[in-house]
Amino acid sequence: MYNFSYFKEKDRQAIIDFMEEHPFAFLTGSHLTGTQVATQIPLLIEERQGELFLQGHIMQNTDHYKAFVENPHALVVFTGPNTYVSASWYSNPQIGSTWNYMSVHIHGQIKFMPDADLIRLMKKMTLQFEKGNTQSPTIYDNLPDRFLKKMMPAIAGFEMKVDRLDTVFKLSQNRDEKSYQTIISKLEQQGGGSSLIAAEMQKRKAELFPAGIEWDENKFDS
Repeated sequence: MYNFSYFKEKDRQAIIDFMEEHPFAFLTGSHLTGTQVATQIPLLIEERQGELFLQGHIMQNTDHYKAFVENPHALVVFTGPNTYVSASWYSNPQIGSTWNYMSVHIHGQIKFMPDADLIRLMKKMTLQFEKGNTQSPTIYDNLPDRFLKKMMPAIAGFEMKVDRLDTVFKLSQNRDEKSYQTIISKLEQQGGGSSLIAAEMQKRKAELFPAGIEWDENKFDS
């Protein structure tokens, strides 16, 4: 992971909010032989007694399920919008261009759930992603029994305690104020994911460049 202190998000709630806003994460692991596996799945975040847990489900007859049965160690990566940032937008353009993005990496061990916990998970997950609509035909409680009897035995619910969490919220924090504002303006013009990065940068501007305090480029490694 890109390991510079000024690209780390220190606000715990901001990190949780980011994961909840981007729940479709990469779940990666490996067989004991070293063969790697990966899948992308939606995950729920739960906090209990100050500790974070991830919950989700995967199909049982798959390589990643078999890998986690052998080796429960997993890495989960939550990612958000990202964009190219041209060095031509900097006050000093004679350096390399870069890429701005936000990412959360979580390490832990997969523990598969008993059937009763899987049912509770599916009730919670379907209701959450249907935005609390209890009338939706696709929440767990409204699905036909014949469908549930067929599909539920085919999936495995799991929980993963967050043993280690790291972040990169790389948002041009190491650029001077003039460059920073130019980057925001250019990204806003591009729209799409670029404008989302611009919005994140705009939210952080006042903290990065407090009034009356001179910007010091020497505090950055690059």
